[in-house]
Amino acid sequence: MTSLITESVSTKQAILKYLLKNPQSQAFKISEALKISAQAVRRHLKDLESEGLIEYVAVQAGVGRPHYLYSLSKEGRDNFPNRYGNFAVSFLDALSETIGENKLNEVLRRQWENKAQEYRSGIGNGSTQERLVKLVELRRQEGYMAEIYCQSDGAFIYLEHHCAIAEVVESYPNVCSHEFEMFAAILSGESIERTHWLKDGENICGYLIKEKN
Repeated sequence: MTSLITESVSTKQAILKYLLKNPQSQAFKISEALKISAQAVRRHLKDLESEGLIEYVAVQAGVGRPHYLYSLSKEGRDNFPNRYGNFAVSFLDALSETIGENKLNEVLRRQWENKAQEYRSGIGNGSTQERLVKLVELRRQEGYMAEIYCQSDGAFIYLEHHCAIAEVVESYPNVCSHEFEMFAAILSGESIERTHWLKDGENICGYLIKEKN
């Protein structure tokens, strides 16, 4: 499976992004994945720990020294872009109290319909791959850690490792259902299937996208 987009990041940012995708990783795994020395990785991990962005657990496997498994702390996850946050949740709470839950769901649906129209305008009328690459770029601008991969069978895997509206989803999980509808509307010429869901306790949200025959 081949990634269609690359981006330039600092070593510390690269480590944080790796741990976001691969929680509970050992230092040597990070070193191999990022192609930097284990000594450099451990130095950066120590700095990130002192900054409160990562945490670790020690696991004893037989005799000898324990293995250290590194993950992002809450502060580390919050370090990724988020344009919404507490204000959005407070606003939706107030709106729900004012107009009721049913009306609020209608408002959320209309919002995603408008967003889908905005995305359709932004991605244009190119091939499936061209439109997906543009969609990833738009989502990244909004704080989502989005990626797109092309499989050997020609299908595409769209992944989001960081949800820019995670705080909203915690209080209003129906937003995720509307998101699936939004992607289906944007990619109306393709078949789309949800493969991973943060709401179900997984580390990512993911979709399988295929061109319709």
